[in-house]
Amino acid sequence: MTDTLASSYDPKQFETRLYEEWERSGVFKPRGEGEPYTILLPPPNVTGTLHMGHAFQHTLQDALVRYHRMRGFDALWQMGTDHAGIATEMVVARNLSRDGVTRDDLGRDGFIAKVWEWKQQSGDTIERQMRRLGTSGDWTRSVFTMDPMAADAVVEAFVRLHEQGLIYRGQRLVNWDPVLKTAISDLEVVNEEEDGFLWSISYPLTDGSGELVVATTRPETMLGDVAVMVHPQDERYTHLIGKTVTLPLSGREIPVIADDYVDREFGTGVVKVTPAHDFNDYAVGQRHGLPLINIFTPVAAVNDNAPEKYRGLDRYEARKVVLADLEAAGRLVEAKPHKLQVPRGDRTGQVIEPYLTDQWFVKMDGFAARGLELAEKGDVKFVPPNWINTYRHWMENIQDWCISRQLWWGHRIPAWYDDDGRIFVGRDEDEIRAKHGLGTEVNLSQDSDVLETWFSSALWPFSTMGWPNQALMDERGFDRYVPSSVLVTGFDIIFFWVARMIMATDHFTGRVPFRDIYITGLIRDSHGQKMSKSKGNVLDPLDLIDGISLEELLDKRTSGLMQPKMAEKIEKATRKEFPQGIPAFGADALRFTIAALATHGRDIKFDLGRAEGYKNFCNKLWNATRFVLMNTEGASFAGAPQPRTDAERWILSRLATVAAEAETHFAAYRFDLLSQALYEFAWNDFCDWFVELAKPALNGDDADAARSTRHTLLYVLERLLSLLHPLIPFVTEELWLQIALKLGIAETTIMLRPYPQAADFAGQDYATAEADVEWLKEMVTVLRRIRSELNVAPSKTVPLLVADCSAADRERVARFDSQLRFLTRLDGIDVLASDADAPAAATGLVGELKLLVPLEGLVDLDAERVRLDKEIKRVDGEIAKCHNKLASETFVANAPAAVVEQERKRLADWNLQREALITQRAKLD
Repeated sequence: MTDTLASSYDPKQFETRLYEEWERSGVFKPRGEGEPYTILLPPPNVTGTLHMGHAFQHTLQDALVRYHRMRGFDALWQMGTDHAGIATEMVVARNLSRDGVTRDDLGRDGFIAKVWEWKQQSGDTIERQMRRLGTSGDWTRSVFTMDPMAADAVVEAFVRLHEQGLIYRGQRLVNWDPVLKTAISDLEVVNEEEDGFLWSISYPLTDGSGELVVATTRPETMLGDVAVMVHPQDERYTHLIGKTVTLPLSGREIPVIADDYVDREFGTGVVKVTPAHDFNDYAVGQRHGLPLINIFTPVAAVNDNAPEKYRGLDRYEARKVVLADLEAAGRLVEAKPHKLQVPRGDRTGQVIEPYLTDQWFVKMDGFAARGLELAEKGDVKFVPPNWINTYRHWMENIQDWCISRQLWWGHRIPAWYDDDGRIFVGRDEDEIRAKHGLGTEVNLSQDSDVLETWFSSALWPFSTMGWPNQALMDERGFDRYVPSSVLVTGFDIIFFWVARMIMATDHFTGRVPFRDIYITGLIRDSHGQKMSKSKGNVLDPLDLIDGISLEELLDKRTSGLMQPKMAEKIEKATRKEFPQGIPAFGADALRFTIAALATHGRDIKFDLGRAEGYKNFCNKLWNATRFVLMNTEGASFAGAPQPRTDAERWILSRLATVAAEAETHFAAYRFDLLSQALYEFAWNDFCDWFVELAKPALNGDDADAARSTRHTLLYVLERLLSLLHPLIPFVTEELWLQIALKLGIAETTIMLRPYPQAADFAGQDYATAEADVEWLKEMVTVLRRIRSELNVAPSKTVPLLVADCSAADRERVARFDSQLRFLTRLDGIDVLASDADAPAAATGLVGELKLLVPLEGLVDLDAERVRLDKEIKRVDGEIAKCHNKLASETFVANAPAAVVEQERKRLADWNLQREALITQRAKLD
């Protein structure tokens, strides 16, 4: 027995050590030889920590990289992090506030210096956590989106697009966060259903002929109304189209217009039009040439475009005053409860305002047409393929892209203004002055806005490769690694990132960014609920890897919660689900769980019980390896074995089959099927059956068979560990290091071993051995079941009688005599011409072969009679089910022929079993 493999499986003893050795050895770096295989890591926010979504996608990416690295590909996993403009500003501003310092106190340069200081101290947390998961990316090439190389690409892209007339500055409606005082993207807006009201307000017709009652959920915005609108076919109002109403509280005269957008069934069928404060109204305003009246300041207070009485009021305070004034004027008709979809910023939780402001935009029509063409032609391929429909829908309904943000942290927009407001765009101020002949007497000030992070992320496939600097592109392998092989990402950012990378990479480089786009589902809890802090169901991957006590888990989940009721709710749920805390499963068990759950569905339910099961799987591998090492002490081998026994030939045949399955499943991104195939082979075929079937040879008198079996044990285990390595890298490496010594393997790590492939086993034909061993397995299973039912002590040997032997069965009984005796504790096997004269015996069937274990001296005959009666009754029930199915004309007519035939075979098998049981029961009488 080797003394270098611990007696028990404990991932804490080797996971961190192995990772440090891997990274130090440089094995994660691309080799520069072989066919390139590249994956782009979707750059996580530098402010973030590893969450289950990261763990899910990073595990699958790592499995692909490790698999292709073992197959001899020049594997590059391009690492990096995103500067996360809004999130980072919030984190640093929050830290400063603890010392009583604000962003404005420091000024722009001082604040940015503080951000960089924070980044150096705390910003690399997520990369350290990714290492705990086993991420085998090339960290030496890691790119931060604010690094000079990436920043140069951002400036170059902006300038080129502006020169091409594809970037412009204009006044448009955007999502506005009044706390952050910046525009935000649709992805950063969370729509939540909340309780609100629908207010009905009467707008008097200017000619005094009546009134129109308008329904609205935001009465304060009526101060910016520019029209009221009805459906052109609504007979209630068609006679009023073209007239005007007088806007209550403001006194402005505004028109009555008609538009198909109006839902005649909603409210009164009359709606107010406020183009500066509603996206749908903005579109209506564009169609009808209506003016835009913005009534809010950047902090969502009423501005000077409203009547003086309301100026300076916060939007919700203004709502109260407006409603009170309407009621006093007799214009408030009704207020009734109404469910609303309220947009809130995901960072601040504040209600987002559609806000009219000057921003920078990218024209998207041409980009979208080209991006759609690339997908439709198959230059980029979605997996599963149905996701192209989501992509197509967005491309066909695309809007111009707002790329500016009113922040300090980020890529500052390369545009300068002179004192007359003229705009100059260039790579730097010197270039602008030279290009436009501006002397030093002309004052220039740079735009204070920064680009949204999705702009720099859109350039990720080539900004990480040194573009546009040709020397850097050559150094980093642009021509070799672009396009990458696959992008692994969630469906929720197909619009915001995937599509933009396709469009930007094609536009600037003439290449697609990646060949395949593997779209994963989103991780949910075991009940299918979205994981969120407010629900208290968030799982931290590191807690699953390292374990966490109940007290620590409660502290983590409830810290920072301002509402005591919410904290109480989360604590109660946590105590119920994790009364003992979360045990340490190790990285491998978490990774295997993720792979097993990675179906092609939209949602992934994470079940902690699966992680416990896969920890047991790792433990099973550990113990099987200890058995192999113990039984190969002092032995060494080279090359593939030349099998001497049927058991060896069977396991080698199964190894060839599972290698082919792994190849198929990797190619199809079916990690769920891959993990299932490898689990069944490892647990059932190798750890259970082959270890058992090897024992007769290891303990027998045939020295050649024993030596061959030892070689096969080592060889198949080494190949099995290689098959499993991409999914569970740590335990496979730790075990492999012991096995490799005995096989004289030159590689120093399993990562450099060739991955088993179907071609490795070409010309190997062990079909006969496979059929024979399946027969042997069934014999062993039936005999062990009989021993168990009879409660025979493990140490006691029993006789076996066999009857109704075919020639093949007779030959197999003779050939496997020693194995059957060893594995089922038999003291002899006798072949009967017929079972008619056999003594009372417990029976079993293997095909048509009858197995009889004489009962004399083994059991209480009365108890055996009762057992047989119960078994006959059970079999009668199964026969009745088969009869009922086959008697059904619907089943016979509609079921596939193979299913019907299978049911007939089941009936025949049950009848054979019944016949044997009846015969045995009769003998007991």
